[in-house]
Amino acid sequence: MLKIKYLCLASLLVIISLNACNNNKKLPIYGQREAVISKGADGKEKIDTVYQTIPAFRFLNQDSTYITQDTFKGKIYVADFFFTSCSTICPIMHRNLKEVYNQYKSNPAVMFLSHTIDFKYDKPSVLKKYAQKLGVDNAKWQFVWGSKAEVYNLAEKNYLTVVKEDSTNRDGFIHQGYLLLIDKEKKMRGAYDGTKTDEVEKLKKDIAILLAEQK
Repeated sequence: MLKIKYLCLASLLVIISLNACNNNKKLPIYGQREAVISKGADGKEKIDTVYQTIPAFRFLNQDSTYITQDTFKGKIYVADFFFTSCSTICPIMHRNLKEVYNQYKSNPAVMFLSHTIDFKYDKPSVLKKYAQKLGVDNAKWQFVWGSKAEVYNLAEKNYLTVVKEDSTNRDGFIHQGYLLLIDKEKKMRGAYDGTKTDEVEKLKKDIAILLAEQK
């Protein structure tokens, strides 16, 4: 009987240890980083790591209203790049992202941001119809339009994803279907293939991890 008690206790300690590891789990930080040397209050030098962040932006949303980085202040959000006439990966990507949206719809700390790469056609009125068709009718998920230079530079330099016009492509554009997880400090914490179910499931779990990390 005593041996059984010890075995039960050992099992319980293992479970507690595993749970503690999960609770302390942190997501990686993507993008460039640099070491910056500074002096503390005591005059001693210290090295801090400065990570790449999403810069300030200003885009028109589906309601023809300008939104900025302040719209997402204190929030974590999932960003992506798409266009409404896309006939390949976008419908799959947004159908999957809608599941993530539904799961976190009631959580005010989570938002969604979709940038159109079709700067000629996808004006706010088109984005509005797209959002309504998708079943999104609130400010939690923003669909935004900007100039080619603004959006393409942001995608490639800051979100580290490929977007470009391509006349040889049947839809006229090439882009990656990544869903990009951004934390409250505007650092990228994850990239997930929005066309793959297992990747989208991982995104759901990583959002929960990031929420716990940034309480």
